[in-house]
Amino acid sequence: MIDVNQLRRGTTFEHDGSLYKVTEYSHNKPGRGKATIRVSVRDMRTGANVQLTFSSGDRVEDVRMDKRPMQYLYDDGIFYVFMDQDTYEQRRVNHDVMGEDARFLKDNMELDLLLYEGEVIDYNLPPNVDLEVVSSEMAVAGDTATGATKEVVLETGLKVRTPLFVEVGDVIRVDTRSMEYVTRV
Repeated sequence: MIDVNQLRRGTTFEHDGSLYKVTEYSHNKPGRGKATIRVSVRDMRTGANVQLTFSSGDRVEDVRMDKRPMQYLYDDGIFYVFMDQDTYEQRRVNHDVMGEDARFLKDNMELDLLLYEGEVIDYNLPPNVDLEVVSSEMAVAGDTATGATKEVVLETGLKVRTPLFVEVGDVIRVDTRSMEYVTRV
């Protein structure tokens, strides 16, 4: 059990039979009375976003997850299939778990999957991913006073704004947190 005052962004805990991950944390102390802790959380099994309010001194069940490095193999239409590098065991991850971040997955990519009681409930993407440009807008550097950009489509279907010099066939590095162009590789 942990005190709700110890909840911070990224902390995973169990409350009322559901598994939650904190996305935002706020501590409010009125002039009198107990402090209240408001947290925005994501239900790890359903993906729903919920707001919870606790009184100072409340306790929740702390959850420890196993982190396993896995290699992405393929998408079978319902699940993403990953392979454990040590045991060659394959794990299937529901599309709902990955959500929009699936646009960063490419064959043989390695990432950490987080397991709770044998069930994959979360993942850690690498901070940057290198992807090939497959389609690009036609761009002409003309009457621009500042850094002009254009939209390109990457091999996974992700669309990113890049400088005008990026061409089809180039490999670029994309930040997975902000979904922005970093550099040409």
